[in-house]
Amino acid sequence: QLEESGGGLVQAGGSLGLTCVASGATSSIHTMAWFRQAPGKDREFVAAIRQGGPNPYYATSVKGRFTMSRDKSQNTAALQMNSLKPEDTAVYYCATGQPILSAITRADMYRTWGQGTQVTVSS
Repeated sequence: QLEESGGGLVQAGGSLGLTCVASGATSSIHTMAWFRQAPGKDREFVAAIRQGGPNPYYATSVKGRFTMSRDKSQNTAALQMNSLKPEDTAVYYCATGQPILSAITRADMYRTWGQGTQVTVSS
């Protein structure tokens, strides 16, 4: 199971941090990722870290503004979001799976999803 927390309302240019905590068979978690979905749009890849890391992968739209981290126990992931823009408004989901590197951005490669947390950025 995955549980996200930390969403909320922030003004453009502000910051928010999200946390994802995995429970259950956490030793088998390979890749942890963040996706987001805005109303009327497809679910979009944001960032991911593979087992052992160390380097996260980012969507072009968030690179340089968002930072993903994963703790040593490998069962918690965080997403620090800075310089937020109104277009970052979405429900943010944590996901786990075992995608090959070339498919790391594909939502269908992830088997377990959290319930999502709303992030709203006002202009």
